[in-house]
Amino acid sequence: MSTIALVDDDRNILTSVSMTLEAEGYDVVTFNDGQSALDAFNIKLPDIAVLDIKMPRMDGMDLLSRLRQKTDMPVIFLTSKDDEIDEVLGLRMGADDYVRKPFSQRLLVERIRAILRRQEAIASDSGDDPAESKLIERGSLKMDPLRHSVSWKGKSVSLTVTEFLLLQALATRPGFVKSRDQLMDVAYDDQVYVDDRTIDSHIKRLRKKMRTADDDFASIETLYGIGYRYTEA
Repeated sequence: MSTIALVDDDRNILTSVSMTLEAEGYDVVTFNDGQSALDAFNIKLPDIAVLDIKMPRMDGMDLLSRLRQKTDMPVIFLTSKDDEIDEVLGLRMGADDYVRKPFSQRLLVERIRAILRRQEAIASDSGDDPAESKLIERGSLKMDPLRHSVSWKGKSVSLTVTEFLLLQALATRPGFVKSRDQLMDVAYDDQVYVDDRTIDSHIKRLRKKMRTADDDFASIETLYGIGYRYTEA
């Protein structure tokens, strides 16, 4: 049974999310500020932490910075819709994913599941699915699904779990079109509903991050009314 730490100064979020995660079979520990969480983590680390960015005593960014000095424990940020700069900085500092408030608890559970599965594969140094652990090289793109690493023209790019899964789905079969429905199946559990615009938003952010490595990145093409495809470069 995995242990999940929730760190947020909103007691309503701590209570409701704890109940949801415990119903899924997880052990949950909660903290209402970063300092109390860090003190507890110095004694025993959870398997994954979900951190609010803005908290008293020690915010999520400071807590992540302290954690990354000694551990690669997975971290998901909870951010407001206006925290895009913080999201990018958090990913560069080593956060694994972020979920924007207000959020669907079902989606948060799926993001946690995906990261824990990836951690288990890394720990065993082999994925359950041989295709999942195989290195992907497509032109200037290199992806290592097992280690969740991406580079473009030799430059590392930090992606969330969702962005990584979408890029992997597109790059695995260059030239083939993936509809939005197909990409939703890749990125989310089939019991979770998201609309087309959610996938479009992920693709938009994915392109933006790839362009941090190359201003001319254009390997993800939009076919209006149909979907997206990857072209090798």
